[in-house]
Amino acid sequence: MDGRTPLVLVSGWTGAMDDVVTSLLGPGTVAVRHDLSRVYEGVVRRTLYADGDAPRETILELAHGCVSCTLREDLLPLLRTLSTRSSVQRIVLAMDPALEPEALCWAIENVVVAGIVGQVDGSASRDVRIEAVIDCLDAATWLADATGDDALADRGIVASGDDDRTVAQVVVGQVDYADALVVTAGPEVDAWERAKLAAVLERLAPGAPIAWVGPGDKLDADALVAAVPLGARRGAITDAHSPLLRGEPPLTADCGVTLVEFSATRPFHPERFHEAIDVLLDGVVTARGRAWVATQPDEALWIESAGGGLRVASAGKWLAAMTPEEQDGVDTSRRAMAALRWNEDFGDRDTSLVVLVHAADPSEIDRTLQWALVSDDEMTDRQAWAEWNDPFGQWHEDPCETAESPYSEQKKEAQE
Repeated sequence: MDGRTPLVLVSGWTGAMDDVVTSLLGPGTVAVRHDLSRVYEGVVRRTLYADGDAPRETILELAHGCVSCTLREDLLPLLRTLSTRSSVQRIVLAMDPALEPEALCWAIENVVVAGIVGQVDGSASRDVRIEAVIDCLDAATWLADATGDDALADRGIVASGDDDRTVAQVVVGQVDYADALVVTAGPEVDAWERAKLAAVLERLAPGAPIAWVGPGDKLDADALVAAVPLGARRGAITDAHSPLLRGEPPLTADCGVTLVEFSATRPFHPERFHEAIDVLLDGVVTARGRAWVATQPDEALWIESAGGGLRVASAGKWLAAMTPEEQDGVDTSRRAMAALRWNEDFGDRDTSLVVLVHAADPSEIDRTLQWALVSDDEMTDRQAWAEWNDPFGQWHEDPCETAESPYSEQKKEAQE
């Protein structure tokens, strides 16, 4: 039996976060809220709530004000300390909008907390286990936020001096990582809008129980936590080579919302792919997956979009580019999946993308990505691939004028 203290994370950009926390508060439960609105100034406001007690507020001053400082210096040690109290049987963490649950769960599992009297140095996961991640959203605004391109700074939220995340990245990531959802839906949300949002949520967070809350409705958050299925993520961290379709999302279209799966066993031409990639940003809630680009034979690229923003990063080496010793250190499930599709010439290199569409033509997405692949003639001249111009470089973000690819200056010099 797991004797660690259960931890419920409550995230949300808008919606019923306060109602969820209040519903969960009861004998043996303590709630923690960090206000990060002034973290870039080195100031964080922390509030503790317990059933029957007045809220206790503490002002924290951090030498290097940022989200990671808050986690390392206060939140993670606090979780370990609270877990040792006999009066605390469950912890509820009401997350600031600037915090993303996946990043926090990673920190709970991996960041070493040292120097707590009477406790062995280690991560907070030694003492707490994530029982559920609940995300709260407002049906009237969520889809517009999830498909827009506003930066957090445009909404007055700056978690650190170099925080360039978008609202869409945050709100899409919060739902994607949730084990359960609470959706506030007032009379201004008509039946069609509600049905379309439900179709998006069912595909973005498949299997997550959803509580739709209208004006005056009473929320039973404990019942919602109890409804989280056994196979839910509960804070588990996946990587770029994990299955892209978790759970069992509907694969049919509903209200114009559908999942598009794209796969290919030949690489993308880098310049055509760069031109085609805009198809993942128009009428799309999110796209994610691995890409094989001809000019980068060793590295898999991770493609991830949310609303109008795109991020391309390294997904690590392909197995075929690793030494036998490196392959031995790879998860056995990844090696098993790679063995099923292994190609004599290219090994495990391939492309696999999943696109959540809400107002785009799935066939046009497929046609555009197919066009960007290396052609039959180009496949016969592999020696030329290394000479092709690569707009992606080590990483890439759209819009292009804000990218910091190491290739950008080389291209500029070549044109002068």
